[in-house]
Amino acid sequence: MSALTPPTDMPTPTTDKITQAAMETIYLCKFRVSMDGEWLCLRELDDISLTPDPEPTHEDSWEDLTDLVEQMRDDTEDPNYLMANERMNLMNMAKLSIKGLIESALNLGRTLDSDYAPLQQFFVVMEHCLKHGLKAKKTFLGQNKSFWGPLELVEKLVPEAAEITASVKDLPGLKTPVGRGRAWLRLALMQKKLSEYMKALINKKELLSEFYEPNALMMEEEGAIIAGLLVGLNVIDANFCMKGEDLDSQVGVIDFSMYLKDGNSSKGTEGDGQITAILDQKNYVEELNRHLNATVNNLQAKVDALEKSNTKLTEELAVANNRIITLQEEMERVKEESSYILESNRKGPKQDRTAEGQALSEARKHLKEETQLRLDVEKELEMQISMRQEMELAMKMLEKDVCEKQDALVSLRQQLDDLRALKHELAFKLQSSDLGVKQKSELNSRLEEKTNQMAATIKQLEQSEKDLVKQAKTLNSAANKLIPKHH
Repeated sequence: MSALTPPTDMPTPTTDKITQAAMETIYLCKFRVSMDGEWLCLRELDDISLTPDPEPTHEDSWEDLTDLVEQMRDDTEDPNYLMANERMNLMNMAKLSIKGLIESALNLGRTLDSDYAPLQQFFVVMEHCLKHGLKAKKTFLGQNKSFWGPLELVEKLVPEAAEITASVKDLPGLKTPVGRGRAWLRLALMQKKLSEYMKALINKKELLSEFYEPNALMMEEEGAIIAGLLVGLNVIDANFCMKGEDLDSQVGVIDFSMYLKDGNSSKGTEGDGQITAILDQKNYVEELNRHLNATVNNLQAKVDALEKSNTKLTEELAVANNRIITLQEEMERVKEESSYILESNRKGPKQDRTAEGQALSEARKHLKEETQLRLDVEKELEMQISMRQEMELAMKMLEKDVCEKQDALVSLRQQLDDLRALKHELAFKLQSSDLGVKQKSELNSRLEEKTNQMAATIKQLEQSEKDLVKQAKTLNSAANKLIPKHH
């Protein structure tokens, strides 16, 4: 900028206009984003030029203007200044995204799913907010930035968040921390606790400092403002199917085109709205039915596994009973041998008593070992029996749960049949109304033809009347001429 020289034939721009343009502008990467209500205007920073002021109101010199522009460029190159502008930009984008999502959801009047475009853009904006100012962690594959670490802290601050955190960790299709963070945001929105969790997280700056830079959005006032705006999302209902959805490889890019056009959309007719609502309910019931079928299949697999385990325990119990019977027989045999040895010791010579005493001590030792082994087997048997009882109780509870799920599935199927009948009835009514409209259009065309024929007849009659009037006038004139001749 210092190499610029003032043009001789162009008026110089005023500092007031440059300052005002700088105050009304927020920056995102290499773009200037100007906001006006629900509208956005994007322009690259390299394309910004100084426009001449036809009527300058100040007498600043070109050197002063050059110094001011250089100072402004130095300010924009300051990292703190850039971070502040990024925070402001993300906060404004979050405002627009949340406002548009609430208005479109209320106009739609149904449960939102993962394919709804404003909802997808909201999650993209939230992801950018959570990624702002993240500290890079060094791994074997290089540096990695993930917002899953801060979200894991929520379960320590709010016990209710432990359920969704455990659900996210149990999802089989998620392989990256980014995918887990995206799944966590969706479950928190379904739970209608996203605002509460974000407030609890933002209030603990000492915990967030481990993951974020000091001037990150989550560490500043803008994070608290966004957490307050999230309260409005509690009025919408959302339902997401996480299984089969690839959250790891999604590209989070903000679509500015959604906010560059008018948010008002034309409303359909009342009949189409009812059919759409019924189809949405049908899709929801079918999705719920699919989830219940999957749950029933999982429970059936668990029941089969428990039955196999019960069979194995029964076999082990039979083996243990056989072992106990064998030990009892062996113990009886040892008792008989010991009693026989005692009798022989009493009757036999003294020189044989020493050897027999040693045999008796060995027999007693063996009897003690067998007794200890029997006690161990009895303890193991008691443990196996208690485990079997617990398994039987668990199987009964699972069977009860399966019965309840089957009853719920039957009722849902009945509701689905009712909805299908209602759909057919509406389709029949729609077909009948189309037939009536067709008949009315044919009748209308016939009436138009008759009207045209009557108009043609009326024209002929009018022409005939004109001819008769002319003839009458001719006859009158002839009669008037004849009357004087007779007189």
